[in-house]
Amino acid sequence: MSNPLRIGIVGIDHRHIYGMAAKMKKVGAELVCWWTEGEPETLAGFVKRFPDLPRVARASDVIERDDIDLILLSGIPSKRAAFAVAAMQAGKDVMSDKPGCTSQAQLEQIKACVGQTGRIWSIDFSERFEVPAVTRAAELVAEGAIGQVIQTIGIGPHRLNLNTRPDWFYEPEKFGGILTDIASHQIDQFLFFTGSTDAEVTYASTGNYGNPQTPGLQDFGQIVLKSDRAEGYIRVDWFTPDALPTWGDGRLMLLGTKGTIELRKYVDVGGAPGGDHLFLVNDTRAERMDCKDAGLPYFARLAADVADRTETAMAQEHVFKTMELSLKAQVMADSA
Repeated sequence: MSNPLRIGIVGIDHRHIYGMAAKMKKVGAELVCWWTEGEPETLAGFVKRFPDLPRVARASDVIERDDIDLILLSGIPSKRAAFAVAAMQAGKDVMSDKPGCTSQAQLEQIKACVGQTGRIWSIDFSERFEVPAVTRAAELVAEGAIGQVIQTIGIGPHRLNLNTRPDWFYEPEKFGGILTDIASHQIDQFLFFTGSTDAEVTYASTGNYGNPQTPGLQDFGQIVLKSDRAEGYIRVDWFTPDALPTWGDGRLMLLGTKGTIELRKYVDVGGAPGGDHLFLVNDTRAERMDCKDAGLPYFARLAADVADRTETAMAQEHVFKTMELSLKAQVMADSA
């Protein structure tokens, strides 16, 4: 591998690319070039953040460069899997925005490619990897502060921003559906915090309750999960009210055998200012923690994994299982 880690970007259709690129740059990676199709709404924001980064004419101009180690993908969701496979076949590792794929067939293609090439296919689940409060919660759980986690409740409301959404956002075959997309965050956290390596989707549903003008949109979704050691409930939606000072009141609640943790990731309505609030209750403590300084280890760990061929950022099987369950939940809901 070249030194420092060198990164190419393919697709900037989702704003998550801002954080993906900036945080890899912060841990010492070098951004080399980027490509995207057309002029997505995110273009101005991307160029403002990375004004000196050259744009190339074709995706292959990024993927086939010999001096690039890691490809970041944040294009239209249904196209990410094909780019990931092409990148891995070209000897590159991959960090994708969520969802990393939009069908079981795509997931099987990615699994086969990882097996054949030995490359890394990682997904930046930003609701875990870009939230310092989740870092602190992981430390507390590892220390045994609440015992064994036996249930998670993950709430992922988002602001719709109807007028800024691209056409593909309203086409399920392109964005994958609300459970494949947003709920993959909460499935990732369920598996991680409960230590589950597999789970059953016992219930899943979606609906369009408030946006009849866009019938392709799913503005509400929910999932119930059960593993051999824990259970989980997930609710995701596009109903963040305009008065909320951020894009969504994302929360995660962990029930342990010896206590509870609640995360108010982005805002504490009526409480303390800012984000990254953690509330811990067990037999000896009942306190609120400010977690802004807890750090975001995923990005440095992924850079090390690329260099060392390890899995310290996130196990490959965990990524596969998260997307498998997201896709199963979406199919179950769509078939109901």
